[in-house]
Amino acid sequence: MTVSIAVAGKGGSGKTSLVSLIIRYLEKNGDGPVLAVDADPNSNLGESLGLEVGETVGSIIAAFNEEKINIPLGMTKETYLEYQLNRALVESRGLDLMTMGRGEGPECYCYPNLMLRRFIDSLAGNYAYLVMDNEAGMEHLSRRTTQGIDELLIVSNHSVKGVRTVVRIEELVAQLKLRVKRISVIVNLAPPELDPLVREELSRLKIEPRAVIPLDSKLARYDLEMRPLPELPDSSAAVAEVNDLMAGLLS
Repeated sequence: MTVSIAVAGKGGSGKTSLVSLIIRYLEKNGDGPVLAVDADPNSNLGESLGLEVGETVGSIIAAFNEEKINIPLGMTKETYLEYQLNRALVESRGLDLMTMGRGEGPECYCYPNLMLRRFIDSLAGNYAYLVMDNEAGMEHLSRRTTQGIDELLIVSNHSVKGVRTVVRIEELVAQLKLRVKRISVIVNLAPPELDPLVREELSRLKIEPRAVIPLDSKLARYDLEMRPLPELPDSSAAVAEVNDLMAGLLS
């Protein structure tokens, strides 16, 4: 059975870096291949993973809406769209990536999004792990593009605003009636000691972080040099903390 992990948080919380380190852990310690889904419109997970992204789901669906009258003879529109969606899948050893991108054009996306849900659900069955990088609004989770989420990690940076965003995302999960087995809060990009104002806000909102990921100069250097984050060494402080986090979540 596929273990599904979704990561959400406001912009600037470092969630894409966190997703990359989660994938690093799964590649080294997991028991099967990983499907990564970049569901943030500001798509940069591919760069963090060292994978080159060509087409996105958004561009493919937009093209389908424009060209559906040209579906080849003898091919149903379902088969044709599924074939086209396969072009958005970037494959590598032990890790495949699908980038959602932005929707384009004014056409109705109801049917293509239905097919997208089915496509990702059918894909996920081929992987031991599904890891999804989401925007704060969790658009693709709200469209129920997966059967359910085992672990939802809500990420805050080291700020009062970031901590308050955690609560808003939790409220959104409840409003959308998303099927989530467990929610964990992560404080990311943290100094050695949390600022008293951040601690006070966490306490006021009754939030107990599952992990506090430190600011890491090695990670910052890799990011600056555009080096794949899964290649970070074990000596990285952020890697060590994420490894502990994942070992606990999957135990």
